[in-house]
Amino acid sequence: MTDLPLDQVRTLLAVVDEGTFDAAAAALHVTPSAVSQRVKALEQRTGRVLLLRTKPVRPTESGEIIVRFARQLARLERDTRAELGMSAEGEPTRVSVAVNADSLATWFLPALTHVAPEPRLCFELHREDETRTAELLREGLVMAAVTSAPDAVTGCSVRRLGTMRYLAAATPGFVRRHLGGPLPDALAHAPVVTFDRRDDLQDAFVRRLRRGAGGASAVRHAVPTSEGFLDAVAAGLGWGMVPEIQADGLLRSGRLVPLAPDLRLDVPLYWQQWKLDSPALAALAEAVAGAAAGALG
Repeated sequence: MTDLPLDQVRTLLAVVDEGTFDAAAAALHVTPSAVSQRVKALEQRTGRVLLLRTKPVRPTESGEIIVRFARQLARLERDTRAELGMSAEGEPTRVSVAVNADSLATWFLPALTHVAPEPRLCFELHREDETRTAELLREGLVMAAVTSAPDAVTGCSVRRLGTMRYLAAATPGFVRRHLGGPLPDALAHAPVVTFDRRDDLQDAFVRRLRRGAGGASAVRHAVPTSEGFLDAVAAGLGWGMVPEIQADGLLRSGRLVPLAPDLRLDVPLYWQQWKLDSPALAALAEAVAGAAAGALG
């Protein structure tokens, strides 16, 4: 490939981050015309359309590759400046990570407290479903991700963290009111709690019980936080698939009861990060792997 001029690459990143050519021009202290010319020159050089001229602008698939490169370049530049002692005194290193809600609510935050104190880091966490966190990595929006995808995103390394185990649970009162008959049939009609419309765990559990047929009830309450989801199940709003490590206290106290004690749904989790020789990423990866080893199956 023809060399990519760094000023053009940085300009493309500025347009994506700022959302418009005018805002990027203000951030770069150049004219909007200069921004437009740089982006067009980069598109001509690569032979690809890199931006969709929407409001805000969005990168195309080819544009995402350039954006990811630009972010990695910026990361390497910051690390190099820090190693050379050229950073502003006390300037921390910002690390962006995509994490699924259940990991964020259970084991992930304690991992951050075990990151080595040097280099100094600032964490920017993006909460997203574990099936979609790899997309943020692919788009260059984050530097690392906890994901359920075992296949490495291009330009990234991958390591297995462990398994998040889920079990179906409800309150004793809910069981008495709604689950008196055979469990596979009862769950197909009983109110259910879901995280959001993309949450398929409850449906997957019912399909396993019914040998592939149907899914959970259409009477479903969407509660889009991990803590709120567990609270909704504990309040008797519906049954739901709860992380075993998160619901352990409620199960031991009897406030929640497992609906099928011998049946669990396991979601494997992986750590993916940019392939960069970055002290910041290396320190974070070690802390995350250590915490996952102690918390996940």
